Amino acid sequence: MIIVGTSGYAYDDWKGPFYPRDLKPGDYLAYYARFFRFTELNVTYYRSPSPFMLARVADKTPDGFEFAVKAFSALTHERGDPEEARRFRAALAPLEERRKLACVLLQFPNSFRPGPQSSDYLRRLREVLADVPVAVEFRHRGWVEGEQGFALLEELGAGFVAVDEPRIGTLVPPIARATGPLAYVRFHGRNREKWWHHQQAYERYDYLYSPEELQEWVPRLVSLEAQTGRVYVAMNNHYQAKSVINARMLEELLAAAPGR
Repeated sequence: MIIVGTSGYAYDDWKGPFYPRDLKPGDYLAYYARFFRFTELNVTYYRSPSPFMLARVADKTPDGFEFAVKAFSALTHERGDPEEARRFRAALAPLEERRKLACVLLQFPNSFRPGPQSSDYLRRLREVLADVPVAVEFRHRGWVEGEQGFALLEELGAGFVAVDEPRIGTLVPPIARATGPLAYVRFHGRNREKWWHHQQAYERYDYLYSPEELQEWVPRLVSLEAQTGRVYVAMNNHYQAKSVINARMLEELLAAAPGR
């Protein structure tokens, strides 16, 4: 299965392009779930989730809907408090009980460079998350230069997060690789000019993929599906619901792919 969705759903600038203009924010998720069966939870990156928070989002979605829960930033960016990881792990219970946990998404910053210390930290974090699916996004290309990063993820049984983003500096190039029981791909947009130089964070993700650009990924996604059986695709070019447009576009391209 290739399951396509967006990175987050709680965007007020989606009113008009996707959400009805009179829709209340508390109803965003239920409306979103009418069109997609998967999303990333971004709020859990900014504040550590509670079981109550995750039970509430589970209640707003139908059976079969899944969430990739982005790890709290203290786990991926600060990397100092082991107890924080255990609290995060415990909060996932409501999604697990309702079979709505796609995986935990570990999004590491560009400053998380390959080396013994980083590898050991990832191993310790994986021990706490040993019994849940995990996908790892590296933001520094050093992890994919050679086999070190892929070998580590295979050792940990974690999925490698392939990315589509501008090909500049130390950013990770678009490599599709299966390293665990699930595959994961994130589309960040190709807004090269605004990636490092922007006034508002959303400017980085102000990008609409063309059908030709998305078509580049169709054979890669089909290959990942054949290797793992399950591929999650998250569109992160969220400005003014461009991620919704591209998610639907990609679903149509996949449906038209030979043999699918």
